[in-house]
Amino acid sequence: MHSPSAHSLLKDVFGYDQFRGKQEEIIDQVVAGENILAVMPTGAGKSLCFQVPGLIRDGLTIVISPLISLMQNQVAALRIAGVAAASLNSNNSFEDNRDIWRDMQTGALKFLYVSPEKLMTESMLSAMDNLNINLFAIDEAHCISQWGAAFRPEYEDLGQLHRRYPDVPIIALTATADQATRDQICEKIFSNQVTRYLTGFDRPNITLNVEIKNGWKKQILAFMKGRPKENGIVYCLSRKKTEEAAKALVDKGYHALAYHAGMSNQQREENLNRFMAEPDLIMVATIAFGMGIDKPDIRFVFHTDLPSSPEAYYQEIGRAGRDGNPAVAHMLYGMDDIRMRRMFIDNEKSDEGHKRRGHQRLNALLSFCEAPECRRVSLLHYFGDDPDYAKCGNCDLCDNPQETIEATEIGQKLVSAIYRTGQNFGVTHIIDILRGKVTDKVAQLSHDELPTFGVGQDLGINEWKAVARQLMARGFLLSDMEYGALKITGSGVQLLKGQESFRYRPDVILKSAAGSKSGRKARKTQDMISDLPEAAQELFLQLKHFRAQIAKTRGVPAYVIFSDKSLIDMAQHQPQTLAEFGEIYGVGASKTTEFGALFIEFITDHGSTG
Repeated sequence: MHSPSAHSLLKDVFGYDQFRGKQEEIIDQVVAGENILAVMPTGAGKSLCFQVPGLIRDGLTIVISPLISLMQNQVAALRIAGVAAASLNSNNSFEDNRDIWRDMQTGALKFLYVSPEKLMTESMLSAMDNLNINLFAIDEAHCISQWGAAFRPEYEDLGQLHRRYPDVPIIALTATADQATRDQICEKIFSNQVTRYLTGFDRPNITLNVEIKNGWKKQILAFMKGRPKENGIVYCLSRKKTEEAAKALVDKGYHALAYHAGMSNQQREENLNRFMAEPDLIMVATIAFGMGIDKPDIRFVFHTDLPSSPEAYYQEIGRAGRDGNPAVAHMLYGMDDIRMRRMFIDNEKSDEGHKRRGHQRLNALLSFCEAPECRRVSLLHYFGDDPDYAKCGNCDLCDNPQETIEATEIGQKLVSAIYRTGQNFGVTHIIDILRGKVTDKVAQLSHDELPTFGVGQDLGINEWKAVARQLMARGFLLSDMEYGALKITGSGVQLLKGQESFRYRPDVILKSAAGSKSGRKARKTQDMISDLPEAAQELFLQLKHFRAQIAKTRGVPAYVIFSDKSLIDMAQHQPQTLAEFGEIYGVGASKTTEFGALFIEFITDHGSTG
């Protein structure tokens, strides 16, 4: 039997005309049986990279996913697209599981979603030995790495798969993995027999803002002015603060709900379902909320407190703007946040190496917060991405540059001290050398005899730490994640030679916390339907309501039925036949069959032939 082509599946099943970015290249490699690590930004279409090969290759695709909600949403989306998919999870009844096993054994099932805990039991693996498995897809693969902020020990067992099933290709996917995490994924899952695809971390549609904390309730309400009817997420560090923030928003007339681990499962589930269905709801949550939330029209993510790491920050803001339209990520931070995060790390029940890495990650996030210039460039440098611009034009530092001073010579002193000590030491030892402090370590290594010893006595310890963080933010330095040693990049070498310049933001936190008001203005989010004629805009809103009714009846999120982009296309072109409906963005053959007549009738009744 001739296998369908990737392009025909893309159009007929998923309703898209063309692949994006590296999707097609990755798909071709997986179809050919190659192992792949794909690091792609949120919203870049990671799922298609295993769903299309799974449909082309004969047999069953096993998708390993960390959350039941994530599995259920993907299964629902595949089924509506006409694909046989199911998940084995604790919510299933005995009858559900019996039917799923029957379909797996007869070959009727194409995709099985399962957690790593469920998959990696000996009884499950023994049953898998007798099935025709065509592909393993490991979603949220960064969970396997002890380097990462979301380490999940159960993922480590997945390293057995390539040894037990050497002829079955594996694709691991994530949006959040720095170099150390990527290396560990490749080693543990693939024994380094893998092709890496790093398609970039840039989410240019998300405006990046950071503000010094100065009365967080007042600041969040100021941020909310001008956005009364938007979906958004507000992240808080504690359950108590979550409740306080939700109340503050509700008291001012905003539609907000709380979500944290102290609530009952039923209440959390109810609030989550409302967030997925309602168009103007703000979810105020701890980090218990987020992974697996695939709602495309979240317009903002607001952090009332400093996240734990750049990975956590990137993943949390990545929930905004997945439809590609403008979104805002706004973070508050202050001295108390830093102290609190340090305490959390030190009080962890983990080894010293893990704590050391935690502090290094926190330092990297502070580098982002204190970046002297473009925030996006700073964030991308951390993930090993080298943008082809120096300023993004869509962050607070590009929109409203902060006061900086010429500090090339200061930067050269610090880089020189790192170079002369062999790039083997952390920031504390380097600062001791610059400030002329003869510690036991400095004396033992004879570092008090270096030309750079004592050349930085004019700056205090905290100032030198800020300089180091800002040099990292600009990409002149990197911090080794294992030992915290500062390393000089190619740009750092150029700085040392005088071929690059460096500007420094002095006393960022202390100066701002003293009461200087930020002049940043919340950028109004562009209305995604503003380009439509007025009548088509009205039809779009009616179509959203109609879609919500269908989604509620089926018990699935609205976007699983059709994306907003599909509805805009319908409102604009107002299809009158099934053939025309099949040309709408994101509409495949199954959706045409299932929903075509319903939506055509609705459009005929409510549209304009104008």
